[in-house]
Amino acid sequence: MTTASAPASGPQPAVPYGTPDAPRIAVRGEAHLEVDPEIARIGITVTARGKDRRSALDDLTRRNAAVVDLVKTYGTAVERLETGAFSITPELTRHGRGERVRTYQGTVHLTAELSDFTALGELTTRLADLELTRVDGPWWALRPQSPAHREARRQAVHEAVQRAREYAEALGATLAALVEVADIGAENAQPYPAAPGRMRAMAGYGAAAPEEGAAPLDLEPQRQHVYAQLNARFTMTPPRL
Repeated sequence: MTTASAPASGPQPAVPYGTPDAPRIAVRGEAHLEVDPEIARIGITVTARGKDRRSALDDLTRRNAAVVDLVKTYGTAVERLETGAFSITPELTRHGRGERVRTYQGTVHLTAELSDFTALGELTTRLADLELTRVDGPWWALRPQSPAHREARRQAVHEAVQRAREYAEALGATLAALVEVADIGAENAQPYPAAPGRMRAMAGYGAAAPEEGAAPLDLEPQRQHVYAQLNARFTMTPPRL
């Protein structure tokens, strides 16, 4: 004797395909915006050398303080200043049987983030004028909460709806309901990095500071590309075939 089992309670999984009464449409929505950058980052590397560890450290401390003081004079134009890696490394002689320290080299890496691009050119030039100071960048970017990201997503959704509506109209039907909206590659999303504009300068070792400051660099902001992609699934009314 067999016993009929009771139907399972609770919500049932969604059917992954359409039915004749409710055909499904799956489309992709895409958007690509080109906008001005909002921030620029520069990397600053301060270097010092000395015959002993203490003299190298003293020189490095003095030069690092000069860089920090200079950057801070730009006030609100600099949104962030951070110190990264610091090192004091002994350099050994290349010849001889024993290991002998020839000199010590110290480095400090800093990162500055600016929103005032007028001040950016002047600051990078003044930093490059400092003794044993190297400047890399700038790297242009948008803030994570930039309205450009939201606008790209909005346009991608509108494109998906429009594309689905056109498919439905081509079949003599209309859209009935939205089933799903999903970012493409949401589990393994990769950013769209813009190729950085490169600028590099280093003062000569032991060189005296110039009597007159160099003219500020004319740095043109690099346009940023913002992408949004999504998959959308809809149901539509039965088509007239």
